[in-house]
Amino acid sequence: QVQFAESGGGLVQPGGSLRLSCTVSGSFFSIYAMAWYRQAPGKQRELVASIQQGGSTHYVDSVKGRFTISRDYAKNTVYLQMGSLKPEDTAVYYCNAEVSRYSDADGAIDFWGQGNQVTVST
Repeated sequence: QVQFAESGGGLVQPGGSLRLSCTVSGSFFSIYAMAWYRQAPGKQRELVASIQQGGSTHYVDSVKGRFTISRDYAKNTVYLQMGSLKPEDTAVYYCNAEVSRYSDADGAIDFWGQGNQVTVST
C-alpha cells in the first residue's frame, strides 16, 4: 500500500527552527497535492500548509511568513521548514498526500503519515 517515512520532529526552543520531511512510497500511480496538518491536544486537526502538483502553496494564517512548504518531485518528498517557532506551534504534525492508486483515471485518495511530535518549549 502507500507508505510514509516522516522525520524531523522533536523539541525546539521558542524562536528556533525545525525541518520536517515526508517521503511517500508504495503502491500509487501519481501524487497530486501534498500537505502538512497538525493537531494539538484537545483541538481539531488543522491544515498548516499545502502544495499542489503545479507548485502553488497555501498556508494557515498563523504560520504565514514563518513556515515554508516545498516538494522534491523526483523523490516523492514534501518538506516543511518551520522558523520563528512559538509554543502554540506545539502539536503532532501529520504528512498528507493525495494520490491516484493505479492511474489518473482512478481519482484522488488521501493517505496519512503516522504523525511526528513537535514541541516548542523552554
